[in-house]
Amino acid sequence: MRGLSWLVVGVLLLGSCAALAPQNRQQTRQTQIQREKRPLVLTTFTVLADMAQQVAGDRLRVESLMKPGAEVHGYEFTPRDLVRAQEAALILENGLGLERWGDRFYPSLPNVPRVTLTEGITPIPIQEATYRGQPNPHAWMSPQNALIYVENIRKALTDLDPAGAEIYAANAAAYQAQIRALDQKLRQALAALPANKRYLVTCEGAFSYLARDYALQEVSLWPVNADQEGTPRQMARVIEIVRRQQIPAVFCESTVNAAPQQQVARESGAAFGGIFYVDSLSPPTGPAPTYLDLLKYNLHTLIHGLTGRTAP
Repeated sequence: MRGLSWLVVGVLLLGSCAALAPQNRQQTRQTQIQREKRPLVLTTFTVLADMAQQVAGDRLRVESLMKPGAEVHGYEFTPRDLVRAQEAALILENGLGLERWGDRFYPSLPNVPRVTLTEGITPIPIQEATYRGQPNPHAWMSPQNALIYVENIRKALTDLDPAGAEIYAANAAAYQAQIRALDQKLRQALAALPANKRYLVTCEGAFSYLARDYALQEVSLWPVNADQEGTPRQMARVIEIVRRQQIPAVFCESTVNAAPQQQVARESGAAFGGIFYVDSLSPPTGPAPTYLDLLKYNLHTLIHGLTGRTAP
């Protein structure tokens, strides 16, 4: 009889769970619908999406046009991208010539407002090749500039949704405090590098703002991705600099082919120090799923490559 009683209890429990399952599914679906009803803020690439998400919190739906790992400079948008963008309440772009494909993309979106997040940033001009004199677009690589990005995001979201102004202001202030704290950590760690190791040798010239902030010397194979990448002339120039300055390590970025820089390392006697994240975050399970993680990961990679030590 005792075994029969337990059997009856088990049947009743299974019945209860079966009855609850449709209800739980319905609640999940309703929650999803409510989330989808929030205004869509679309950013051009993943770094901006993370920044915007920190300010928006749960009040808005923030998505990146590009997936992690995509190369932003030469992006080829699709008809599906245009459909998504037409549903957006706001588009946030970097500007400074980063989204050159935007000249073909934006004319199809006449009714979608767009905000450029580098407004108020003093650009550093590119010094090399085809893009000489044009602004270096990678301003987000400077934490000091990132504070301006966040403020511009706050203003844009407040204009879109004035009722959420207090939420956006509080979120922006908290996020800016995190960026300032990381800036100080970066500054202290990089200040310890000796003069002969204060070189940042990369594939793309994406570190001009960061190098300026922390008194580093930037050397790159090419100025902007989608330009000529890894030509014999480019490699010969960097090999000569690395040998002359006895630079211990060279690096590349996650969205481009590292083979030219690895050849520079072999021929110059330097180590290949690893991969930086610049134009894209990593997937959520990777080492740089957020903007702050990106900066931390790059710092550790740089310090370890140049000194063999782990960054504090």
